[in-house]
Amino acid sequence: MKQVERAAEPPPCLQPPIFMIGKDSSGHWVAQELGGMRGGVFVDRAGALRFAKAESKHEQYAIVCVSGILELDTSTVPATASIGERRPR
Repeated sequence: MKQVERAAEPPPCLQPPIFMIGKDSSGHWVAQELGGMRGGVFVDRAGALRFAKAESKHEQYAIVCVSGILELDTSTVPATASIGERRPR
């Protein structure tokens, strides 16, 4: 039997983004990319969904609805930041 080789997966920068959407402990809606590089806090679910769509440039993307508490993680440092470079607050 002949084995079929699987193509390597594309690098993360070429894969469609995955956004998590849910409420934080204060009741605000949060949308955050799985990698943590993009995200925000919103008044309503529709705003969080619009953000995910806009950040994906209206191409393919996935949304994961979180049933528990989803706090916005702002600790991720962009890969383009140089060592010792200060991150804006």
